[in-house]
Amino acid sequence: MNFLAPLFLAGAAAIALPIFFHLIRRTTRDRLPFSSLRFLRASPPRMSQRSRLENLFLLLLRCAALALLAAGFARPFLRRDTTTDTPLNPNRRITVLVDTSASMRRPGVWEDARAKAAALLRQAQPADEFAVFTFDRSTIPRFSFDEWARTPAGERSALAIARLDDSQPGWSATHLGDALIAAAESLQDQGDTAFTGRKEIVLITDLQEGGRLDRVQGYDWPKDIALRVEIARPAVPGNAGLQIINDPHGTVASTSTVVRVRVTNAADSRQEQFTVAWARSGSDVPVGTPQEIYVPPGQSRTVSLPAPTNAAPDRIMLQGDSEPFDNIVYVFPPEPVQLPIVFVGEDTQEDTKQPLFFLRRALPSTPGLAVHLTVASPAAPAAPGVLDSAALIVAIGTLDAPAADAVRSAVQSGKTLLFAPRRAEDFATLARLLGLPTIVAEEKKPATYVMLGDLDFRHPLLTAFADPRFSDFTRIHFWKYRRIDPQAIPNARKVASFDTGDPAWLEVPLQKGRIIVLTSGWHPEDSQFALSTKFVPLLFSMIESGGASLRPMTAVQLVDAPILLPENPGASVAVRPPGAEPVPLPDGTTRFTEARAPGIYEFTAGNTTRKIAVNLDPSESLTAPRNPDDLERVGAPVADPTAKPALSPVRAAQLAAAEAEGRQKLWRWFLIATLVVLLTETAVAGWSLRKRTPAGEIAA
Repeated sequence: MNFLAPLFLAGAAAIALPIFFHLIRRTTRDRLPFSSLRFLRASPPRMSQRSRLENLFLLLLRCAALALLAAGFARPFLRRDTTTDTPLNPNRRITVLVDTSASMRRPGVWEDARAKAAALLRQAQPADEFAVFTFDRSTIPRFSFDEWARTPAGERSALAIARLDDSQPGWSATHLGDALIAAAESLQDQGDTAFTGRKEIVLITDLQEGGRLDRVQGYDWPKDIALRVEIARPAVPGNAGLQIINDPHGTVASTSTVVRVRVTNAADSRQEQFTVAWARSGSDVPVGTPQEIYVPPGQSRTVSLPAPTNAAPDRIMLQGDSEPFDNIVYVFPPEPVQLPIVFVGEDTQEDTKQPLFFLRRALPSTPGLAVHLTVASPAAPAAPGVLDSAALIVAIGTLDAPAADAVRSAVQSGKTLLFAPRRAEDFATLARLLGLPTIVAEEKKPATYVMLGDLDFRHPLLTAFADPRFSDFTRIHFWKYRRIDPQAIPNARKVASFDTGDPAWLEVPLQKGRIIVLTSGWHPEDSQFALSTKFVPLLFSMIESGGASLRPMTAVQLVDAPILLPENPGASVAVRPPGAEPVPLPDGTTRFTEARAPGIYEFTAGNTTRKIAVNLDPSESLTAPRNPDDLERVGAPVADPTAKPALSPVRAAQLAAAEAEGRQKLWRWFLIATLVVLLTETAVAGWSLRKRTPAGEIAA
């Protein structure tokens, strides 16, 4: 028998009261009639015997009532109740999930997170099972359940803490949703159906607003897995971050005359006044005049920063913020896409009625696209290397045999040729290109015009026009065309037809390359095609479907984003990370995926060198802690969002005792027993009084 409030047992000392009253006798119990005492001499009474206890049963009843009452107030309980009590410390299976994203680099945050994880691991009992994971953009197991089981019980916690010490916060973004799913699946993958303990995920993180939780919304969270959040706090709250604003194509303007940046101030920040300035590598001294900016907590402001004309800075820095991890963005102008086009024909650039004039204006150079149009003679082969580097070859009219053979060789190696004959006789050149004896063509000139009546929008050339908003080609009129029989050309695929049923556009494969045949030209003498809104998109579709990329290669990337390597066949590629020596990459590598830190990365392939600026993900600058209830809203139940410390063994024993006492309620039986004893005492006292009192006195 145990007592929840044993001090009430001191009330049992009241048992001495009935014993004391039983020993005191103020008057004699028997009365005798006697005459007057007037003539007798007074003398003190002499005791014939000592006081002694009488009515022992009545005395025991009174003492028992007091003892039972004191025991009831002491709240008794039975500690070992195997039928209803649960074990005090059931075995646990816990996945410790520690955040190592860039926001954890703030002073004091990682130290606090590591201390919380170490304290949790040191509290592990021999029956517990622990696993340690770290996460940022990806989730990495540091100490698995299997390793925990293989390690001796006395060495588990120390080894898990040592594994955690080997990891440090990186520069990646916080993919919190992916990490929670990975941790939950690690608990489910154990497959131990006999396990009856508690499954729990302990998330140790700064829980910053920039963490991504979208993956958890569609995840069916296991009902037997609880989530507890322990928030790591920075030494100084608040943060301001810097972010570069790209143009609609995802690049920085190649002119680099003005660069726009956004300054974001966290809601819990204490600073409001900042400066933004250009800087060079390895120096914190501003280049040019810094711009002052006022950003209230929880808001953001945009700054247009002109680039210095007499210096070559490669970064923009933010000053006035106490958290330096996100105060620099690296800026480097992009390299425009090189687009070489080869035109083979007799046209001159000054003739405004010929196909070359409209082709040049349809493919202008832009900040992200450098078009190089080379005009080759139809009477002789192009200069060496010109056709081999072309993204598109355009042939107009008749080509002499040497020029036709050179174009045929380039197409067979994988190039795309756009062939547009001027007359029916020009199809002899197409026959030579395809290796056919002859192709019969007939000149057709309708009374008014013809239109495109049947287009294959499943063909790669026309997939960009498949949307009903862009599929209307009826406004393009063709004044004349050349009629051919597509059956006479092996493997020819009809891409579009006129409303007369004659083929308008054909695609003919030739080994690794292909030839696109237009039976009517785009210049005004043949059609309105060059003046329509479909002409330029169709040219770009030909170039892209041939394997060339028209998207500018951005010189600004985010950490962990893949970087396209410069194309230089036969040359080995080497990369120079920030502050390191060049490292050769394996042959055949087309993408670099190891940009783990911000800075300037330099890629070299043969004589080609390209620099890429890698910056921190802007979401990591949103460091204000989010409410743990946000996890509940996306479906991850938080068992202890306030991250209370673990109970001491003494406090745990007290709570277990209170739970057992509240469940058993033995005090009620003690009070009932007290009432029974008191009723019995009353009855016995009445009976004893009647027995010892003379009948005459009772009657009187």
